[in-house]
Amino acid sequence: MTQPERKILVTSALPYANGPIHIGHLVEYIQTDIWVRFQKMRGHDCLYVCADDAHGTPIMLRARQEGIEPEELISRVSVEHQADFADFHIGFDNYHSTHSDENRHHAELIYTRNRDGGHIVKRMITQAYDPVENMFLPDRFIKGECPKCGSADQYGDNCEVCGASYSPSELKNPVSAVSGAKPIDKESDHYFFKLADFEDMLKRWTTAGHLQPEISNKLGEWFESGLQEWDISRDAPYFGFEIPDHPGKYFYVWLDAPIGYMASLQNLCDRTEGLDFDDYWKVDSDAEVYHFIGKDIVYFHCLFWPAMLDGAGYRKPTAVYAHGFLTVDGQKMSKSRGTFIMARTYLDNLNPEYLRYYFAAKLGSGVEDIDLNLDDFQARVNSDLVGKVVNIASRCAGFISKKYAGRLSDRIHQPDLLERFTGASDMIAGHYEQREYSRAVREIMALADAANQYIDEFKPWVLAKEDGREQDVQDVCSMGLNLFRILAGYLKPILPEMAAAAESFLNVDPLTWNDLQQPLSDHTINKFKPLLTRVDPDTVQKMVEQSTATLGPKIENQEEKPMDTPLAKDPISDEISFDDFVKLDLRIARIARAEHVEGADKLLQLTLDLDGETRNVFAGIKSAYDPADLEGRLTVMVANLAPRKMRFGVSEGMVLAAGPGGSDLFILGPDEGAQPGMRVK
Repeated sequence: MTQPERKILVTSALPYANGPIHIGHLVEYIQTDIWVRFQKMRGHDCLYVCADDAHGTPIMLRARQEGIEPEELISRVSVEHQADFADFHIGFDNYHSTHSDENRHHAELIYTRNRDGGHIVKRMITQAYDPVENMFLPDRFIKGECPKCGSADQYGDNCEVCGASYSPSELKNPVSAVSGAKPIDKESDHYFFKLADFEDMLKRWTTAGHLQPEISNKLGEWFESGLQEWDISRDAPYFGFEIPDHPGKYFYVWLDAPIGYMASLQNLCDRTEGLDFDDYWKVDSDAEVYHFIGKDIVYFHCLFWPAMLDGAGYRKPTAVYAHGFLTVDGQKMSKSRGTFIMARTYLDNLNPEYLRYYFAAKLGSGVEDIDLNLDDFQARVNSDLVGKVVNIASRCAGFISKKYAGRLSDRIHQPDLLERFTGASDMIAGHYEQREYSRAVREIMALADAANQYIDEFKPWVLAKEDGREQDVQDVCSMGLNLFRILAGYLKPILPEMAAAAESFLNVDPLTWNDLQQPLSDHTINKFKPLLTRVDPDTVQKMVEQSTATLGPKIENQEEKPMDTPLAKDPISDEISFDDFVKLDLRIARIARAEHVEGADKLLQLTLDLDGETRNVFAGIKSAYDPADLEGRLTVMVANLAPRKMRFGVSEGMVLAAGPGGSDLFILGPDEGAQPGMRVK
């Protein structure tokens, strides 16, 4: 069904310009690119813009460490970022920088409009100051002992050991992460954005369908605790834009970062005839604006950003779509395990479309984390793409080329089967539109199975040996290639390069979504060339080894702003001794009660019965289980784990689960006959 044309602007969160792209970042850009390519296949006017986020203290210090100017650093990193994105087939319509004239213009305009509207206030604050470097220190540049658990070498805003949040003034024995000196307190005038001025508007906007339900619910917690004023200024020295009329004061990086979306579009409009910035950003615009972001930067994009836009007289986003993080083999990305994989390291070893496909097969519309299981990655790519999809073309093309001079039959051998394939168009399109890529992939692979079953049923290689069956061979192989063409079209948003190779082989123009409704009849194709090769396990292992070798020692992430995808810390140890293992007291427990945890994205609260003893445990299995399905079941728990105080209460143990994560997670249950309290041996 043909839809009316839509005018759409799409953005991804801006990558920070002080380091390379890694595969965790790529979850977002691949997810966004698939959605954009789908919209373009549908015939919509869809623009995809992005930029490097090029301001802030970390970039200033990184440049100083390298003995270069910040402008040289961000220019070099921009080239690296764009090369990585291009090689992963991320199809930006424009890629710019926040350190640009366009971004300065729009940042100053949004600031002055909010200032003149009474939404900016100045007041004196006291901050930690490095007396050696003569600079104020962001929270992430202060380290010390956690005030809750006493762990050393913790950042000034949260403890990575016990998870506690606190202010830098609460740290014990604090030091500057820049110079190692003990910080002193120093006063300074700062400028604050009065977020509470927009509370009523934000309450309406965040509950009006612009956000995913779990994000909207999370924001409700912040409304309950009260919207705080936002410090939008930083003191010199700082790499960024000076605030108008306030020498020595700079816009905080998070003020001008989202404005970078507007700046990138402005840059594109200035270079493109007939493209008007106001068509997208004016209050009464009929265009759609979508932001794809990581779940860790929701606060900035779903509260501050719409409030700033509203205060400056601009429209707000149509929707903000948040996604989860990436784990590899079920754990945080790790240098010591070789799973902290840079984009370029992957590209040096593997086809980028394999990762695009695997991510798509995992991604849904929610904010759950996804897992890259390297064994499953190899098996799924080899089975689905090579063994199912490409196999259809390779099984049929040779007969058409050799026996019929590359000419397809002028009739359809199985009209009902073809109608099944074309009839799936709206359903698959709906999955793409709703960002339910894993569902789209499942439907497409079910069709691929049907196509292979069809070829297996009619066996053209047998028919070719029988007298008088030439027409049947041509009909069956032509039918198979028509089914392959539809599959290639459905997969085109995910696999643009494979689709382009298929289009060349089939001798057709670039496929649109509507093209897939009409089969190829009495049409000449080109000689078939292999479209994809199988993933070699040795190549995957080589990539892991290179990731282990090239990263070297642990690198601290001292970013002033949150990352879109976290640069995970190494585990304390990758191995434990047998003596450590036998200390685990594994017991059978009955789940007496299971409940949702208000404000938690992943947790369920379990009340466990160990033969009369009750334990309270928070388990990260919300994405896989409905609480009602758990009550009364037996599971295995670590009974001698020290209690851990969490934001939601005290957890008195741990239940064991297995699986790649997300909805594919299974709590471990005992054999029949087990009783609560029994020890597992």
